[in-house]
Amino acid sequence: MSNERRHLAQLNVGRLVADTDDPRVAPFMKALDMVNGIGKRSPGFVWMMEGSGAPGTGNTEAKIGGDPRFVANLTVWESVADLENFVWNTVHRQFYNRRAEWFQVMQDQHFVMWWVPAGHRPSLDEALARLEHLNTHGPSDHAFGWAHLCEAQAWKTRGCGPVAAE
Repeated sequence: MSNERRHLAQLNVGRLVADTDDPRVAPFMKALDMVNGIGKRSPGFVWMMEGSGAPGTGNTEAKIGGDPRFVANLTVWESVADLENFVWNTVHRQFYNRRAEWFQVMQDQHFVMWWVPAGHRPSLDEALARLEHLNTHGPSDHAFGWAHLCEAQAWKTRGCGPVAAE
């Protein structure tokens, strides 16, 4: 893939502390459309996996393992810098900083990135396979976290500690 244009795909999986209609996760659910809208308008945004499009649902309808509390965010970006800018320099960061209010702590790595050919739209199954590969084999060019990308810098000062996630 070295001679073709590539984009950066990312999957972030979380398990909500309550069902999507529970008041404990209401601030998160109410913010989904706004945060996703900012992402879609951000420089370098390419594509996002979406659900039904019903207001306030984001793509929370994509159940993982049949569990309604598992939610996945799957997006594609033109570059590492574009994804970093959205994650750390927009209102997304405020919600990221509040994730402990809405999401359970997960034992395994729950975030993965990988390069895709420009124009490719990964499926949730493909993304989950990349995440499983990362958890089984560790970071590689096939599946990686922020630390694998020498050009990624913002996560070092703005992201989670090394125990929680990359």
